[in-house]
Amino acid sequence: MSSRPAETQRLSDLARLRRVRDRIDREYAQPLDVEALARGAHMSAGHLSREFRQAFGESPYSYLMTRRIERAMALLRRGDLSVTEVCFEVGCSSLGTFSTRFTELVGVPPSTYRQQAADATEGMPPCVAKQVTRPVRNREAPVPSRS
Repeated sequence: MSSRPAETQRLSDLARLRRVRDRIDREYAQPLDVEALARGAHMSAGHLSREFRQAFGESPYSYLMTRRIERAMALLRRGDLSVTEVCFEVGCSSLGTFSTRFTELVGVPPSTYRQQAADATEGMPPCVAKQVTRPVRNREAPVPSRS
């Protein structure tokens, strides 16, 4: 026999976690941190992080950075902004952190991606290019072997 109050609480927590995820999706370029997200969800930062990871397979910070890198990839493919401009446009405040995380997720530094992506998605509709070039979450990109 399952406990109705426990099930109700679980569903309520999942709804709050979806709202946090939706907020990250909408406000990825804003200064967001786990504490602010937790306050908005009426949870402690630790509890939010644990529950978010359990529900979605990654931490809120990792999810935020993935959203930022996805948007950065689109801006870099467009080609009219520098890597530094893209970094700040997607809400990152450190070019070093942005470049490191971009390289981890995508497998190449942002400057290299910018050069390669223009050719790779030439003539492709933007909706298809976004799907084809989406970064892989929960796994780092394979490190290219040096031969």
